[in-house]
Amino acid sequence: MERKKASDFPQELLNLFDEYVHGGISRRTFLNRAQKFAVVGGVTATALFEMLRPNYAWAVQVEKNDSRIKAESATVPSPSPKGNGSIAGYLVRPVTATEKLPVVLVIHENRGLNPYIEDVARRLAITNFIAFAPDGLTSVGGYPGDDEKGAELFAQVDRPKMLQDFLAAAAWLKSHPGTGKLGAVGFCFGGGVVNQLAVRMGTDLSAAVPFYGSQPSAEDTATIKAPLLAQYGELDKRITSGWPAFDEALTRANVPHEGYVYSGANHGFHNDTTPRYDEAAAKLAWQRTLDWLNKYLRAPKRV
Repeated sequence: MERKKASDFPQELLNLFDEYVHGGISRRTFLNRAQKFAVVGGVTATALFEMLRPNYAWAVQVEKNDSRIKAESATVPSPSPKGNGSIAGYLVRPVTATEKLPVVLVIHENRGLNPYIEDVARRLAITNFIAFAPDGLTSVGGYPGDDEKGAELFAQVDRPKMLQDFLAAAAWLKSHPGTGKLGAVGFCFGGGVVNQLAVRMGTDLSAAVPFYGSQPSAEDTATIKAPLLAQYGELDKRITSGWPAFDEALTRANVPHEGYVYSGANHGFHNDTTPRYDEAAAKLAWQRTLDWLNKYLRAPKRV
């Protein structure tokens, strides 16, 4: 399928798809409401849906068998009743690692551990981090290979238990042999989780990078210790509108932080599997992410 850009679609249609992705409307409702755009574009509503949904073949920036990395599956205990018993995930490290390396927890969107998030973990590994991407859908069988089914499974998982699973994954990763300081990066739902990890973990988390994640309350923000880099899309009013208050609360809490709102970018602008991907914003945001993680997770180089 030809790759489309956000500019190929009316913003109202992109917003409608965003509402569907986040559970605000059903697929049927999306198709019904998208019909008016289909008529104008000379295609069917179903065709529009297919154009807007992820194509994971586009996400491969680092191949699974890349010679620079070693990837494996790992399962982390997350004891009940607080957790779901365990959480599985994708662990990636540089093959040349000979010293302690910083570790980064990578938290997925509201569909589970899909190929895009696995690729993000590999992107971190080739820049000399150990990355672990846990699957919040572990308790219901794991990411099913299809985003719509993933969304259905996601709705079945107890949310507080899933957060506990991510906390268990963070603690496991921090204590893993050969690891240094811990950071966390998350996208969409995962961005909100990263904010919550920052609230819950205090100084155990050394850097946080939430992409378009829902913000914690001012009261919770006051407990954050981790330096935090927040990334937002200008057109993502639903989430980005919460940034000014979060910024103020972080300032009051004396948390080292920066926040960027990328001009003309939509929610999900870093996800290179959909038309909402914004190449310029994604590349700049990723470089800022790496700079942030390097600054706060690595020891200063001796001169």
